Amino acid sequence: MAILPEIPADRQVIQGYGPGRFRVNGVEHAGSIIITPAATVAWSATAGTLDETTITEILAAAGGAEVLLFGAGPRMVLLPPDQRQRLRAAGLVVDVMDTGAACRTYNVLMMEGRLVAAALVALG
Repeated sequence: MAILPEIPADRQVIQGYGPGRFRVNGVEHAGSIIITPAATVAWSATAGTLDETTITEILAAAGGAEVLLFGAGPRMVLLPPDQRQRLRAAGLVVDVMDTGAACRTYNVLMMEGRLVAAALVALG
């Protein structure tokens, strides 16, 4: 008897993460990423460098998502109010947490069929 749900082959699943990398569907990604159930893309953010460019990259990659998980690195940080407002104005409910928690939460929400995206800062 199988106890794990079957994951459709076209879904992006985070299988692991570590210093400077993520493993998604068996593929290693160096550096930060933005992931949705349909795609994983490289992201220019590093810890402490969230700016207009990185916010624009999130908005471009997270199209169609309702929930955005922001994995801020080894510790949760607060998003500046103007950045949080810009993401909310685009229709995203933003939840900030450390990167490990964001990886786990993304997988759960994705498995539930939620319209989720995660912007994940790679751990140093």
